[in-house]
Amino acid sequence: MEAQMQKQGFDVIVVGAGAAGLMAAGTAAQQGRRVLLLEKMEKSGRKVRITGKGRCNVTNARPAEEFASQVRTNAAFFAPAFAGFDNRATMRFFERRGVKLEVERGDRVFPKSGKAWDIANALLDYCVDNGVEIRYDTRVTEILTLSGRVFGVKYINKRGFERKEECPAVILATGGVSYPATGSTGDGYAFAADLGHTIEPLRPSLTPLVTSHPQARYLDRLLLRNIRATLYIDNAPVREEFGELGFSERGIEGAVALRMSRDAVDALIDGHRVKLVVDLKPALSEEVLRERIARERAELAPTEFFGELLRKLVPQPLVHPLARELDIHSKDYVSKITDAQVTRLIRTLKGLTFPITDYAPFEYAVTTAGGVRCEEVNPRTLESLKVPGLYLAGEVLDLDANTGGYNLQIAFSTGRLAGQLKKETR
Repeated sequence: MEAQMQKQGFDVIVVGAGAAGLMAAGTAAQQGRRVLLLEKMEKSGRKVRITGKGRCNVTNARPAEEFASQVRTNAAFFAPAFAGFDNRATMRFFERRGVKLEVERGDRVFPKSGKAWDIANALLDYCVDNGVEIRYDTRVTEILTLSGRVFGVKYINKRGFERKEECPAVILATGGVSYPATGSTGDGYAFAADLGHTIEPLRPSLTPLVTSHPQARYLDRLLLRNIRATLYIDNAPVREEFGELGFSERGIEGAVALRMSRDAVDALIDGHRVKLVVDLKPALSEEVLRERIARERAELAPTEFFGELLRKLVPQPLVHPLARELDIHSKDYVSKITDAQVTRLIRTLKGLTFPITDYAPFEYAVTTAGGVRCEEVNPRTLESLKVPGLYLAGEVLDLDANTGGYNLQIAFSTGRLAGQLKKETR
């Protein structure tokens, strides 16, 4: 059987066995095509297996119109792919393959087992069950064309020998450059550029933000919940988010910071001044907060320390850094705190400001912003408008979205559409 398949050749070669590549390969094979899937790593779905801190946020269950609003770049281009295979279709796909799902806060969808491996294995099984031939430890070095059309690929096999495989269609699903240890090292961008495609500038998206705030080093592992943060560029507010904000050695992270990072990264690259202003008490106005502080002070003995008052207002790990920010010693007597100091405390609680000076590199980014220019790809087929027979799917395209399952859905939707190998003239 294998010798017969080799003799017949393949209808399509898929480059990259990530979320988009596995979906594309399985889809093409399910439709009766002979499919070869080439993966340079030793196993498939390596990035899928670690995404969502090992739990895999598969998609987001929001209604279609709300989902579209979370796609940050080229949402109109993505619309046909999403219409053909949306978030509901994704959920049905995995559930039919035996992966039970559950919807959590923010309409985020996870495997009920809490194991990202279940998603990666379901995608792999989809390919295997439909007869996809998979070759691991195989690095594609060139996409071959003849008279401007795709006719195969060159690759180096696991034994280090260069080989050539001919076929009339290639699906490029090599991912971006985030988490390069998983195999996402930007190969697809080089292939596409060599074939005449324009690559929009690459930069980390959904990545931690680095601050020069002097107290930041004391905030490691602090997680702030139910805060409101506003991103300022050149002192003008450009984005506001509500939710969780975390701190680590990588920088300021958590869902709020990650959602803002795309705007912050672009602004920093362009040389603008960026800051993040955090409202630690968004449910309270300054007046109500002043009244609460007065009540808390009244309940403390005059010889209690200022730190005790702060403990009633903020999480314990924030007490000493906040006292330093206010230039009030945490062991000053609470009875000695002046009205001016209370006013400064209120303004800081309502507007703790972090200058943003840099961003974490691709090693810590969830996804890549930039990629193959979407205007050079047919949105109804995902076939290149420059090279017939070349299809593109997933992160290699200039598509990215907010955190919350949206980016994996982009991979599934575009992989599904590319795998159908539709032909259309424009």
